[in-house]
Amino acid sequence: MRTPIIAGNWKMNKNPQETQEFLEAIKGKLPESGVEAIIGAPAIDLNALTWFSKDEPLKTAAENCYFEDAGAFTGETSPKALSDMGLDYVIIGHSERRQYFGETDEDINKKAHAILKNNMLPIICCGETLEQREAGKAEEWVTGQIENAVKGISADDLAKSVIAYEPIWAIGTGKTATADQAQEMVHVIREKIASLYDADTADKVRILYGGSVKPANVKELMSKEDIDGGLVGGASMDPESFLALVNFQK
Repeated sequence: MRTPIIAGNWKMNKNPQETQEFLEAIKGKLPESGVEAIIGAPAIDLNALTWFSKDEPLKTAAENCYFEDAGAFTGETSPKALSDMGLDYVIIGHSERRQYFGETDEDINKKAHAILKNNMLPIICCGETLEQREAGKAEEWVTGQIENAVKGISADDLAKSVIAYEPIWAIGTGKTATADQAQEMVHVIREKIASLYDADTADKVRILYGGSVKPANVKELMSKEDIDGGLVGGASMDPESFLALVNFQK
């Protein structure tokens, strides 16, 4: 049985004081079991995030890292340092990183290995553009991203990792893939993992949907067989909205 995940991705929003205020607002209100709540915050907020969440049932995520532990890489974030801080997850391969910063599938694969080596888990993002979907190339594109991202990762490590399907045309646009569209692609991803590894590994991997997930649509998305949660942008930045998301089962 896969434990559902609601993962907030704050992107480049909130400062450490605002992070503290958010965590104080949700303190004592997160479910103790049945769902895994995660917040992914900018690097400047991670100290506050890990400090103020240490006694709460809240997992923490960085929004990116480099694939080397240390060195002359000005401006990058060390996965070893993130692990030393107590981070649980690192989000990699987000479409914004691919689009604006030129990250490649090879980069994402290297990062996934570095994250796992440092005893954290990757949340590996994938997704297609509207043009790719309309041209009938969405499945080919997304499964190609997954195949490249997981090269050399063991079945045991992949089974613990997380994949997030985010159709690019539904990120920050107010558009949402229908629950059926999301389920269809998430099922394709799970089948791809089964073909690369085995059915048992594919059954263990948690696959999230991301793209304008809100309290109003989370229940329908979560009702689908293969969707194990949401990677949530804007709706995760308000404490009441985030609490509504993580308590979707009530």
